[in-house]
Amino acid sequence: MSDQGTVSLLNDITPVQQMIASSSGALLTSLFVTPLDVVKIRLQAQKSPFWKGKCFVYCNGLMDHICVCENGNSKAWYKAPGRFTGTLDAFIKIIQKEGIKSLWSGLPPTLVMAVPATVIYFTCYDQLCAILKYRMGSNSNKAPLLAGALARVGSVTVISPLELIRTKMQSQKLSYRELNAFIRTSVAADGWLSLWRGLGPTLLRDVPFSAMYWYNYELGKKWLCQRNDAREPTFMITFTSGAVSGSIASIITLPFDVVKTRRQIELGELEALNLSPRASSSTMHVMRRIVAENGVRGLFAGFLPRLIKVAPACAIMISTYEFGKAFFHRRNRERQMVALQNGP
Repeated sequence: MSDQGTVSLLNDITPVQQMIASSSGALLTSLFVTPLDVVKIRLQAQKSPFWKGKCFVYCNGLMDHICVCENGNSKAWYKAPGRFTGTLDAFIKIIQKEGIKSLWSGLPPTLVMAVPATVIYFTCYDQLCAILKYRMGSNSNKAPLLAGALARVGSVTVISPLELIRTKMQSQKLSYRELNAFIRTSVAADGWLSLWRGLGPTLLRDVPFSAMYWYNYELGKKWLCQRNDAREPTFMITFTSGAVSGSIASIITLPFDVVKTRRQIELGELEALNLSPRASSSTMHVMRRIVAENGVRGLFAGFLPRLIKVAPACAIMISTYEFGKAFFHRRNRERQMVALQNGP
């Protein structure tokens, strides 16, 4: 699709329609990807039982969330009894013994933030990309790179304090009045920036990922359209472009993902215990510690699980989003044609 075609499509759909398309994609992505992470966490808990205050990362396909193990609650979904010999065995036994709904355990609370974050991210990207393509002229092919990075900075910055607050509420069962007191105390002691604690490692992973993802996606989509002699990208073109570009970006940014996950868990456990983050737990310190403990290969731990999770998530999200935009584009055009035929 040409740059003019992209701008034209955006002019034909409203920001609200973009938001509906992105939220639909977000919900579908989380429904498909969450079971993979639920099984991964159950296998992880079986191998190394979770104790009170321990944190683990829960991913619903849209964003990572820190979950804090509750006060000795043996009925929590991640502590449910069961002996699994592998991923497939876990899928089968969870469905047989706990029902198919158990594969989406813990999902609803995370969607409260993940869906708005995705809506902000995708809507901002499209709007920024259209503006940048128009203004950059002959360099418009670089617009997705810049738009992707800026959109991710915006969405992560907005959501980061909310994720910190959610972790605090979950770990200490705070009421809204107690939460308000905690925020006031935290801001008074450490300033407003304390609400964005842990933002650095997240930006180090997400901004390069987003820039590479969108640049490669737009490039791949354009190439596949030309190869298949398609004026508009089909569902399979967007699905394939999303999967490939997501895979490339996830492989290149894997070291940042490993550091971010370790840092995120450490911060979550410190928050749960009401301890102040140590200066030694900076991003660079965590990276040096990983290399010291496991060598450089430690920075590339979890390569295959991340790829298996990211590739389908990117493919489902972008293809659903593009399908939604194309649907609204056709619908708005049909309405315009009817209005023209009916006259003033």
